[in-house]
Amino acid sequence: MAGGGGDLVVHRFPQSKAVDSVRWLPAVSAFDRFVAAAVHDPDSGSSALEVHALELIQQGEESDALDLLPRDSWSSASRISALRCSNVPAEPLTVALSTFAGSLHFLFVDPVEGTIESELSPVAGERWLHSGPISAVDLQPEGRECVSVGQDGRVNLVSVAEGSMEHRRVHDARGLVSYTAVRWGSSVEFATGGLAFGLQWWDQRKPGGPVSHLKGDSFQGMASGIVHSIDVHPSRKHICLAGGSSGAVFAWDLRWQKQPVLLSGAGLGQQRQSPCESEVWEIQYDSLIQTGFSSTPSAKILPVMICSEDGVLAVLEQGKDPIELLAEPCAVNAFDIDGRNPSDVVCSLEWEAIALLMRPRDSSAF
Repeated sequence: MAGGGGDLVVHRFPQSKAVDSVRWLPAVSAFDRFVAAAVHDPDSGSSALEVHALELIQQGEESDALDLLPRDSWSSASRISALRCSNVPAEPLTVALSTFAGSLHFLFVDPVEGTIESELSPVAGERWLHSGPISAVDLQPEGRECVSVGQDGRVNLVSVAEGSMEHRRVHDARGLVSYTAVRWGSSVEFATGGLAFGLQWWDQRKPGGPVSHLKGDSFQGMASGIVHSIDVHPSRKHICLAGGSSGAVFAWDLRWQKQPVLLSGAGLGQQRQSPCESEVWEIQYDSLIQTGFSSTPSAKILPVMICSEDGVLAVLEQGKDPIELLAEPCAVNAFDIDGRNPSDVVCSLEWEAIALLMRPRDSSAF
């Protein structure tokens, strides 16, 4: 398996709590960089959303070091199940998080100070969104509308307007179908995923249910898998990426829906080596390695990054061997690529740490 290149720099920041998820907050200046982290203390059972500032610390006259310093926090009554941030610099920045108790919360963060200015939360005891854990949420770029899905089979849209949360139920499968992942494709379209490697495409202009389905029987004996993460490229919304069980990474092209394009997965008959054989927890298009792809055919799958339960952070490119960036002795629970500086990737490690990878800006170095 290919290595990550000699210029790859990895910083590890030990934490006092388990880190379930991490997200970059969109930067309004080059001097203010913040990371939002969902943390959990197994000893006390407490959970929180923490905002950390990435800062240069002077060690001497000729050397500086990076540090990740706590800036603010918000306590959660239940463990955080999903975390998303708006990706458009604004004042304030919006963070959406869901919990295993079935609640959805919006936090508003000062983009310069990194402090949590306000929050929007459901009334105590109110359970109008989901019955049971919320599996996944996703925010529109401006952070004003959120889609949530759960194991109860509900699909909800929640918008923020004048200091209140407005809710609309898109679908309720009444527990007959469980949804485990969701991602916006446009202002009116989104994709969901769940059991049996199933994917669904929804269009709010066409109510009544999903407008397209991908069924797990396309995977030749792998239909028992679960989709954990989805991504949709903003300029190629017809191709939906998914990562899930047994190292499976595949693309679903809405124009040719019957057969998914398999990029990785144990036992899926791939000729090239798969970077992992366990659960793929997160998947994102890798914007650093897309410069040379602007003129490629639209059917070409752009490079993607994944993280896994067996401690791998890797980049997959169709038709090439994977590029392994990290191989940890513990799970890599989540990662996020900085939208403004795509060479920088932040990761949450199961062994109570946050890692920062700084890749060479020239993608050919890989």
